[in-house]
Amino acid sequence: MPSPSEWRSTLAFIAVLCWAQPLHGLNNGLSIKPHMGYNTWNCFYGSISEDIIKSTADIMVDSSLKKAGYEYLVIDDGWSELNRGNDGKIVADPTKFPSGIKHVSDYIHSKGLKYGMYSDAGPKTCLGLPGSRGNEELDAQYFADLGVDFLKYDNCAAGPEDWIVDRYVAMRDALNDTGRPILYSMCNWGVGDSWLWGPKVANSWRTTGDIAASWDSLLRCLDNTVGLSEFAGPGAWNDPDMLEVGNPGLTVNEQRAHFALWALLKSPLFIGADLRTLSREAKEILTAPEVIAVNQDPLGWLGT
Repeated sequence: MPSPSEWRSTLAFIAVLCWAQPLHGLNNGLSIKPHMGYNTWNCFYGSISEDIIKSTADIMVDSSLKKAGYEYLVIDDGWSELNRGNDGKIVADPTKFPSGIKHVSDYIHSKGLKYGMYSDAGPKTCLGLPGSRGNEELDAQYFADLGVDFLKYDNCAAGPEDWIVDRYVAMRDALNDTGRPILYSMCNWGVGDSWLWGPKVANSWRTTGDIAASWDSLLRCLDNTVGLSEFAGPGAWNDPDMLEVGNPGLTVNEQRAHFALWALLKSPLFIGADLRTLSREAKEILTAPEVIAVNQDPLGWLGT
C-alpha cells in the first residue's frame, strides 16, 4: 500500500490545484459531501444482471468499500426492456432481473447501501431503450416506488429544439414532487455550460464527455473541469465522470494520480471496475483514507 509520503508526492505533483471557496447549491439536503459509490457502466456497459448487482453489493460490504464511504450502487443503462408496458411505465428486463427490479432494490438496501438507477433526458437512452422525456412525472414516481435513492440522468436522443435546461428541470421537479429524497446526478456531458445552471437543478453535473481508461482521456476530463470550482460546493458538485481505477489501460501510478486529482476537485467518486477481479493495488488506491478525507472534508473546498 502506498505510504503517506507517496500520496503526498502525488498530491504535490498536482499542487497547481489551489483551494477556492465553495458555492452552496441546490438545497435538497443531499450530497453535502461529494457522493461516493459504484456504477456499472465503465465495466459492464449494458451487460448487467441481477447476479452481477447482488455480487457487487456483497463485495462492497465485505471488502470494506462501504466502510470507506462508497454507499451508492447505481445500475446504469441497459436495465429495461425495449418498450414501455401497457401502463406506460418502464419495464425491467426479466431476463436480466428474473426476480424483479424491486427485489434488487430490496437486496441493496438490506446490505445497508443506497440504490441508484439510470434514465435519460431524451426519448431514448444511449442504448436505445425508453428515456424519460415526456414521462418525467410517471418515471419519477416509479423510481420512488422502487426505493431509488439516486438517479443518473443521461443526455442522449434529444433534439436540438428541446432546450437542455428545460429537460433537466422537468425531472428535478418530478423527483421533488415524489416526496422521496433522491440524489439527482446530471450526465449532460457539460453541454450548455451546465456549471452555470446546474447548482439550482441537480446535486452534480458532468463537465465533460465520457471518460476512458487512458491517460489522454483523464487529462481531457481534467482540463474541462479545472477552473470551475467557483460554481460547486456542498450539495452541488462538478463531475468529470466516473473513476477508471482498476480498469485495464492505466499504470498504477496513473491510477493513483487519477484518484488524487478527482479527490482534490471534489468530484463524486464512483468506482467503475469489476469488483470481483479488483487488484490489491486498485483497492488500496480506492480506499486510501488520507485521499478520501480530502474529497470528503466538511467545508467542501475545491481544487481549482
